[in-house]
Amino acid sequence: MATTSEHVDLRDDLIRLVTSRLLDPLEILLPQADLVGLRSSVAADAEMWAAQLLGDDPGLARQVAIRLMTVLYPGDAPFDPPDTWWSTPLGRVTARRAGHPSKEGVSFGVAGAMLGITRQGVHDLVSRHKLSRHPGGGVSVASIRARLDHRREL
Repeated sequence: MATTSEHVDLRDDLIRLVTSRLLDPLEILLPQADLVGLRSSVAADAEMWAAQLLGDDPGLARQVAIRLMTVLYPGDAPFDPPDTWWSTPLGRVTARRAGHPSKEGVSFGVAGAMLGITRQGVHDLVSRHKLSRHPGGGVSVASIRARLDHRREL
């Protein structure tokens, strides 16, 4: 169950991202456009997205996370965020609900960022079979998600 502060932090992060990545550029391109209604919609929708991302329906949470990644981080290459992104409210919930948006296996460093622990901590978890190695190298994203779900249940 998500805490109120987790929900508020995620909602505020979503409002900030949608505003800075979508509405602000639109305002620059279309200075005469009335974006007041859109800004109100973003606030209401961010509340809903946060509830869906943190809610009881894992399929819906995964869909919302992937849809947000696709819109907020467009590009020709797969989304591969910097390690620091995983410590943001959206990064934390994405790791838990959808895993890495474009990879099935990640390096020990990325795994640590997704889990909020050091690279050495990842090595320890792999050696204790708490995380699985990916056949292509690094750590399985599925095992990271399972670990995050297990930690959340405790």
